[in-house]
Amino acid sequence: MRDADLILVGGGLANSLIALAVAARDPARRILLVDAGAQAGGHTWSFHQTDLNDRQRQWLAPAIACAWPGQEVRFSRYARRLRTGYASLTSASLAAALAACPSVIRIPARAERISAKRVHIDGQAWRAPCVIDGTGRIPEAYMALGWQVFVGVELDCAAPHGRDVPIIMDAQVAQNDGYRFVYTLPFTDRRILIEDTRYTDGSVLDEADCLAAIHDYAAKRGWEGAEARRERGVLPVVMAFDAAAFWADAAGGAVPVGMRAGLFHPVTGYSLPLAARVADVAAAHACDTREAFAAVRRFALQEARRQTYSRFLSRLLFRAAEPEQRRRILEHFYRLSEPLIERFYAGRLTLADRARILIGKPPVPIPRALACLSERPLLKAARRKRLGEEALLGANAEGV
Repeated sequence: MRDADLILVGGGLANSLIALAVAARDPARRILLVDAGAQAGGHTWSFHQTDLNDRQRQWLAPAIACAWPGQEVRFSRYARRLRTGYASLTSASLAAALAACPSVIRIPARAERISAKRVHIDGQAWRAPCVIDGTGRIPEAYMALGWQVFVGVELDCAAPHGRDVPIIMDAQVAQNDGYRFVYTLPFTDRRILIEDTRYTDGSVLDEADCLAAIHDYAAKRGWEGAEARRERGVLPVVMAFDAAAFWADAAGGAVPVGMRAGLFHPVTGYSLPLAARVADVAAAHACDTREAFAAVRRFALQEARRQTYSRFLSRLLFRAAEPEQRRRILEHFYRLSEPLIERFYAGRLTLADRARILIGKPPVPIPRALACLSERPLLKAARRKRLGEEALLGANAEGV
């Protein structure tokens, strides 16, 4: 007996893209998307055109809210316009794309229990040969993390704002609270998203301070108008990840994807490129939980190995650089060639690229950089913390 061919628990980016990829591959498959409800204000996800292949761009196209032919970055010593195309999805555009797929049925509820073949909702068990867990719980017990916190305001300007392409990093702002930059997406000639982003040691978001900074940024550029939408987020920046232990402990359950599986860029927090690739993998193996788990696990472990260097860069940001000097690492990076920058975001750095990023005047003290070479000390600390939490849970269980 089955209630669906595929159950996706969590209605965020990862599972939404899996639904689109499966529907594009086989429109006859019945997909249940269990979604407890959208975050207030929604969310925006972006990618560089070079992050995806032609097939992924094709099935993703209906979900794209806006695309641009280039992008800019700004730092204290220079500004640069890049020719790499850029595109964004919003919660609204993604929901519209899913609504256009008749095989996708959304259940507005929270899952109480998730297993390899069943999902319990309001005391009722829903069954499927394949269950995927995209609930967004970050596997912090297997990671050492810094944080990227942000608030974004979509402004409906009274007059044209004058921007034609995104500024993905404007670091010509005060570097308080760690590395800070403003990110802008011009959706129309009058509507623009202004996002205040900070790389911080802690995960606390000071929304009031970010909002004040956004309104100050807009006022200095003469952008006046009504707030159309607001979004906020606290994203992990990964310095170390015990991916092997995570996947070993997840065995036997539903297939973890997205943030739940640590599948995002360790430095930037960009999750869409990896979510699209995982969606392709899942769509090819979503006939059975065990088969899908094995396929996604292979992909994820390979990706974790590929991300080793990016996690080193995150350690440079959070362990080698003083908070107010973190911008220097990105300022140095964005002087490099456009193809290298594209490969960095796509997660395809070559050995030559990795060497090139570190050549020249080091953006952090060399002794501190050398101390960041290995992630083993951080992984050992994470393991000790994880074992301690498991022991505490066991002790509490015995006392019940």
